[in-house]
Amino acid sequence: MNFKTIFKSFKNKDMRKRLLAVLGILVAYRILAHIPVPLGDTQTFKQAVDKLVNSTDLGGFINLISGGGLTNLSIILVGLSPYITASIVMQLLTKAIPRMEELSKDGETGRRKINQWTRIASVPLAVLQSIAYIFILFQSVVTESSTGTVTMTTENWILAVTAMTAGSALLMWLGELISEQGIGNGTSTIILCSIIASFPSTFASMLNQLFDTTDGSLSLFGWLNLPINPQMAGIMLALGIGLIIVLYFLVKINEAQRIVTINYAKRVHGNSAYGGIKSIMPIKLIAAGVVPVIFAVAFLSVPAFIGQLVQNADPTSEIGNNLVTWFSAPNGNPSQFDGLQGTDFIYPIVYFVLVVMFTYFYTSIVFNSQEIAENLQKQGGFIEGVRPGKTTERYFSRTVNRLNLFGSLALGLIAMLPYITDYIFIQTLGYPLGLSISGTGLLIVVTVALENIRQINSRALMVTYDDYQ
Repeated sequence: MNFKTIFKSFKNKDMRKRLLAVLGILVAYRILAHIPVPLGDTQTFKQAVDKLVNSTDLGGFINLISGGGLTNLSIILVGLSPYITASIVMQLLTKAIPRMEELSKDGETGRRKINQWTRIASVPLAVLQSIAYIFILFQSVVTESSTGTVTMTTENWILAVTAMTAGSALLMWLGELISEQGIGNGTSTIILCSIIASFPSTFASMLNQLFDTTDGSLSLFGWLNLPINPQMAGIMLALGIGLIIVLYFLVKINEAQRIVTINYAKRVHGNSAYGGIKSIMPIKLIAAGVVPVIFAVAFLSVPAFIGQLVQNADPTSEIGNNLVTWFSAPNGNPSQFDGLQGTDFIYPIVYFVLVVMFTYFYTSIVFNSQEIAENLQKQGGFIEGVRPGKTTERYFSRTVNRLNLFGSLALGLIAMLPYITDYIFIQTLGYPLGLSISGTGLLIVVTVALENIRQINSRALMVTYDDYQ
């Protein structure tokens, strides 16, 4: 990575324009994150949201990738999840339906059609998710309300769903603007900005616990005269060291790849010779990225959602109470934490197993060994010591499965970091610290940041090419 070239590229007008476009769009996105959804009683709904974020892993994950849109009850509460879901579904359909697979191979025209279908499919998904979120929040408000007079009129429903759907569509458009007018993938950049936006609140929360504050808040320079909590100071020091180690580990596994050397046969056509060269094919350790974690969180949210519906219908139902208890994350509030129970280990264990399973499943979708082996055979490429065709296909399958064995376990361990740290804090503090940033969030930050730096470096080399002639 040549940072000297990157700084030199800032003199280029097009480079400055692209970077300023990204910055301006991100500022607009953060403004949208503070525009509230037009509901009847916003304050009451915000209290229900805070409880939802603290009590369920899905709520915390949604709040993380929406940049606080859930806790702010903003119009971008749904975020980019409908677009991401539609993209994943389209990828699966492309592999399952031959007609769509042919369309995906039809160059730029085919890809544009699939992208357009993805955008169209995102709208009804945004409507459905908006209705689901409002329904869950409304049920939580009714359950917690002592007066029982909280109501949602038809006009409130239509207005809220319309605002949240429009916010999701607007966010999708901003992401595409970044991809076209800026640098890097717009969707990934917005998610990166969302996660980074949660850092200040996490840091402030830890400072409040580091210093013995009586009102739970710190003024700008008020911390200078406050005594330090020695136990919390040691924990923060250990967290800082652990964070450096985790970031190093994340960078390594994100960049880890198996290099396969591809040989191309030498061909003679008339008086000219072609081929006879070597190339490389990198196979990433975690080819599926963070998609398995998203799948696992979404899958595990279903039992808790069903349990809430059963509880609302019959509060004494043992099935509903068990589903909510087994598939809810521990609460980080020390005043509400009632000790570590045996059932608290059910969610993390199932979570880990699902992450491993979905890593194998999604890798088989994005890395098609049969298709790659066929393309190599058509192009005259082969792996030394491996016969073209079925033997090459089995070689790729075996290689990817070996990488998946370690990659899936590493991804599952990253997803388990919040529960591991919570267990450590329970043993030291007596309650989980409840950090808002998870191992999955850190993995997204590392992956997107490295990719964006590579994109910036590539464009910097392009715009400064004439300087080296």
